[in-house]
Amino acid sequence: IQYSDDRLQTGPSIEHTDLFAEITAGRVGSMFNVMSVERIRSYQDIAMQSRLKIPLLFGLDVVHGMRTTFPIPLAEAASFDFQMIEQTARIAAAETSAYGIHWTFAPMVDISRDARWGRVMEGSGEDPWLGSQIARARINGFQGENYSNAKSIMACAKHFAAYGAAVAGKDYAEADISETTLHQIYLPPFKAAVEANVATMMNGFNEINGIPANAHKELQRDILKGAWDFKGFMVSDWGSIGGMAKDSKEATKLAVIAGCDMDMHSMSYKRNLVNLADEGQVDVSLIDDAVRRILTKKFELGLFDDPYRYCYREKELNDSSIIKKHRSDARLMGAKSVVLLKNEQVLPIQPNIKKIALVGPLNKSRVDMLGNWNAAGEEND
Repeated sequence: IQYSDDRLQTGPSIEHTDLFAEITAGRVGSMFNVMSVERIRSYQDIAMQSRLKIPLLFGLDVVHGMRTTFPIPLAEAASFDFQMIEQTARIAAAETSAYGIHWTFAPMVDISRDARWGRVMEGSGEDPWLGSQIARARINGFQGENYSNAKSIMACAKHFAAYGAAVAGKDYAEADISETTLHQIYLPPFKAAVEANVATMMNGFNEINGIPANAHKELQRDILKGAWDFKGFMVSDWGSIGGMAKDSKEATKLAVIAGCDMDMHSMSYKRNLVNLADEGQVDVSLIDDAVRRILTKKFELGLFDDPYRYCYREKELNDSSIIKKHRSDARLMGAKSVVLLKNEQVLPIQPNIKKIALVGPLNKSRVDMLGNWNAAGEEND
C-alpha cells in the first residue's frame, strides 16, 4: 500500500484514519510526494517501530529534473542525443537521491500520436523506435549499473499500456486499438524498458479495448511478467484501482489477480485485500508474489542494511560547484533540444521581416517556463 504525503497532492486526496498508526502497524509499504530529508526520516523512524521493521520506499514524479530543471521530455527527444538524455537522467537521480528519495515515476514511455492529449510533454513522441531508445537511455541514467551507488534511483516505466492512445486525446479515456497496433506501436518501448532492467512499472488509468489497465491479466501476468520475464513490481496510478469496477472490493480482486502489486493512494487494498484472501477469492500466493517483488527492490536498494542510506547528502543540494555543473548540462541540453523550421512553406513570414514580437501572459511567466512536473525546480532560477 502506498500513500501520498498530505503536504503535496498530485491527485484527489483521501481521508486517512491514522497514517502514523498504519505505518507503525506495518501496513504501509511506500510513501510518495515527501519532499524533504527531515520528513522522510520522520516517516522512516515510524516504520522502524513496526514489528518487522520493514523500511518504507519513497517515490516522486521526477520527470525532467529535480532541483535542476531540464527541457521537458518531448523537447529532449527532439535532440536525438541519447547520451545526453542519459546524462540528464543521471543528474536528476543524483539530486533526487540527495532529497532522500529512492524512486521516480519516470520515464513515461507512452507513444502519443494525438496532439490533443495533454500528456505528450512527458513522453518521446510518436515513433516506437525512438521511444524505445530514449526509454533505455533514461532508465540507464536513473538506475546506473546497480543501486550500490546511493546517487542512483529506481525508475518506473509508465503507463502500461496504450495510455497514449486515448480516444480523442482525452486523458483517462479508453484506448480502442487493434492487437497489431498494440504490439507494434505501443508495447515496444515497454519491452525496451524491461530489457534495460527497469525496476518498476506503472499502470495507466485507461481501458484497453474495454479492459481496465489495472485489471488486464494478459498484459501484466502473461506478457510482462511471463513472456518478458519482468522481475520488478507493478504499481497502480493515483487512485486508479478504486474506480474501475462496480465497487472497491471487486476492483481490488481484479487488480490483484491481474498482477498489480502496489495500490497507489486508493485505499482499495487496505479495505478489501485481507477479506478477499480470507474468503478465498484471492489466492494468497498472488499476494506473496507481490510482496516478494517489492521487498526484493528494497533489498537491492540497501534499505534493509540502512533504512536511511539516502538521507546523508542533503548538503549537496546547496553546493555551488555541483549546481553550476548541473545547470551547465541543462543549458547544453536546452540548446540540443531547439527545433528550427525553415522559412519556406511552413512559416508565413516575409523575408524582409527582421523582428518578431512575443506577446502574451506566458512570455514573462517564470513558473510556466519550468514546464509541468517541475519537482523541486524554482522559478527564480
